[in-house]
This record gives sequence, structure tokens and C-alpha cells, in this order.
Amino acid sequence: MRLRHTLGAALGAVALVATLPASANAATGDFSYKYVGLDGTVQSVTLHDPPSPGCITLPEVADPGSSEPAFAPHNDTDTWVMVFTEPDCTGNSWTLRPHGQPATDRLKLRSVFLTDRH
Repeated sequence: MRLRHTLGAALGAVALVATLPASANAATGDFSYKYVGLDGTVQSVTLHDPPSPGCITLPEVADPGSSEPAFAPHNDTDTWVMVFTEPDCTGNSWTLRPHGQPATDRLKLRSVFLTDRH
């Protein structure tokens, strides 16, 4: 009798775990960049554990008609990142390795695509 109850409890636990929602994926670590604010000063932004995979248009520089692109990206996440010169992950792109060194101020970007981990 106990074996039947134990087996039933184990199957119930498996069914419960199987019905739990999967958590959203996120890269672990920080992705940062700089941009020139409306007042002309250089601002820094850090995205902590950004969602991945997916494209992120940087809100401060999303409109090419009213802002200069961001610059000096630093990928300190655990995933590969592609930076793009235009919003919505379009335009020219460059790939930054996980936990890499900060890029130079010459590397311009308006959006980033974080790949799936690996």
C-alpha cells in the first residue's frame, strides 16, 4: 500500500513541476554603452541581465533623425551580442564576444541582438 502512495506522490510532483511556467531567458551579466544626452554630456547606460535571445533598440538613440548613435559598447554578459548601426537590428553589424573588453568610442550602435546562450 505504501508503495502505491509513494508512487502516486512522485507522479503528482512530476506533474506539478511539468505545469510550472518556464522562466524567461536572460543573459547573465551587464551590457553597457555610452551616448550623448540632450544637454551634450556623455551618459552611460547598463542593461543588467538583458533578455535573450532578442533585439533591443536602445531608446536613447532610437531616432536617427534626432540623436547621434550610442558608442563604446561593452559586452560583459555570458552570451554573444551583435551591435547594429540602425534601430530594430538593421544596418551594419559587429559581433562582441561574451565577457569581452570594452569596444572603442568609434564603434557606433542603435540596437543590439543578444543571441541564445552558447
